[in-house]
Amino acid sequence: MSMEQALDFLEEFVRSGRPHLVVTANPEMVMKARTDPLFMEILQRADLVVPDGIGVVWAGAKLGQPFPERIPGIELAEGLLARAAAKGYRIFLLGSAPGVADQAAAKLQERWPGLRVVGTHHGFFQGPEEEQVLERLKELRPDILLAALGVPRQEKWLAAHLAELRIPVAVGVGGSFDVWAGVDKRAPEWLRKLNLEWLYRLVRQPWRIRRMAVLPVFVLTVWKELLFKGR
Repeated sequence: MSMEQALDFLEEFVRSGRPHLVVTANPEMVMKARTDPLFMEILQRADLVVPDGIGVVWAGAKLGQPFPERIPGIELAEGLLARAAAKGYRIFLLGSAPGVADQAAAKLQERWPGLRVVGTHHGFFQGPEEEQVLERLKELRPDILLAALGVPRQEKWLAAHLAELRIPVAVGVGGSFDVWAGVDKRAPEWLRKLNLEWLYRLVRQPWRIRRMAVLPVFVLTVWKELLFKGR
C-alpha cells in the first residue's frame, strides 16, 4: 500500500480500540528473522508490516510482489503524529536514552501544536522499573505508543505486552526519537530521493558496518529465492 493508505489503516486501528502491532521492515530485520524464530513469528503475525528500506522494495519487485513505494518508519510515524494532532489522539513516547523522549516530545509539540503527548519514558528500564512502565501505560491508555527500543527488542517487547496494554496502535520507530530531539540527523532530502540514506548513516556512524554487512547476504538470498522459483 501507499503511505496514505497505510496511515488510513492506522487511523482505523485507533478507532477500533483494539491492540495492533505495526512493523516497519528493512533488510536487516528480514535477515534477523531468518535466524530468530520468535522474531519471525512476530513479523508474520503483525497487524501491518510496511517496507522501510529500499532493499525490501527491490526484493518485492524481484519476487513478483511489488510495493507501491518505500514507507520509511520515521515518515510513517510523522504522518501519524500529524493526524493525531488534528484528531486529538493520545501519544506515548517510550525509548531512547534518558531525557531524549522528553526532548523529542517538546520538539514534536512545537511542530504540531495541540499534539497530545500524555507521557514519555526512556528505554533503559528493567526489572521493577519495567513493571512501573507497564502500569503507567495501563493507567494513561494512550491511543498510540511509539517505541524506540531498537530492533528486535522493540518488536518483541510490544508483542509480549500489547494484549495487556490494549493500546490500539504500537509502532517500533528505532532511532526516530534521536532525530526528533535533535540528537541525530537524517540524510539530506536529495540523498533520500536517491535511496542513499543508508550510506549517509554509514558515513556518520561507521560502527553500522557490522549491521550493514548483512545486506549482501540479503541480496544473495533474494537471488536464490528467484532461482528456486524458476525451477
